[in-house]
Amino acid sequence: QVQLVESGGGLVQIGDSLRLSCAASGRSFSTYGTGWFRQAPGKEREFVAAISWSGSSRSGSYTDYADSVKGRFTISRDNGKNTVYLQMNSLKPEDTAVYYCGSKKWGIATVHSGSLYDYWGQGTQVTVSS
Repeated sequence: QVQLVESGGGLVQIGDSLRLSCAASGRSFSTYGTGWFRQAPGKEREFVAAISWSGSSRSGSYTDYADSVKGRFTISRDNGKNTVYLQMNSLKPEDTAVYYCGSKKWGIATVHSGSLYDYWGQGTQVTVSS
């Protein structure tokens, strides 16, 4: 069983940066792939970024991003802290949403469908003001 807690959201201006954290309880978090998703009011939840379980590649983990955030967002993990981060730079008003992290045992970065993740956090609000 894994419990996830997101933090780091807030109200920022266009072009600002935020770092979201997804802290996990439970053991063996390094064997879980984690994805970030977001949901804006009136819209469906959408994939943002994902990182595979540690050891899935020679360099550690694979990552993947939605086209809308490539070059601006970076996902990373610190297994010692049981935490996955989402560094968000050059924020735009269209990034405004509730951001959720989800995890899946042996998850890979190309899992973009939220229905395939087993554990979810409660979400953290990101608002980019113009």
